[in-house]
Amino acid sequence: MKAQNYTSFFESINKYTPLKEYAKYFDLNAKFKDPFHEVEGLQNIFRIFLNMYKKLEEPKFKIDEIVENRNIAYIKWTFTFRFKKDKEIQSFEGVSRVVFNEENKVVLHEDFWDAASNLYEKLPFVSLLIRFVKRKIND
Repeated sequence: MKAQNYTSFFESINKYTPLKEYAKYFDLNAKFKDPFHEVEGLQNIFRIFLNMYKKLEEPKFKIDEIVENRNIAYIKWTFTFRFKKDKEIQSFEGVSRVVFNEENKVVLHEDFWDAASNLYEKLPFVSLLIRFVKRKIND
């Protein structure tokens, strides 16, 4: 099961995971997309995760569910983290669509999660603006 190996890697990565470990799972020309990024290439994917570890405290993925069919997997996950200088642990759920090549390496990893309610609303000034807009829409 390709997705099982990949999700085990995903749950275990941390700020010390080297590029060569990512290379075991990602094709050299893999694409990665989420609400904040759209990059191509192993080096660029590696940089996204390194940046995540610089900006957040204790980021961690927990895999909740895997649905796999041939070379495509849908992976439901929970992401936990803390903002720097914040004691409160935050979390949210998302789903990744992952496409594997013939060598069982990831050629596309696309994340789907709600950036507005999961991150923006947790930032003081932005949360006021989002709540105002939601109220206007619901009125």
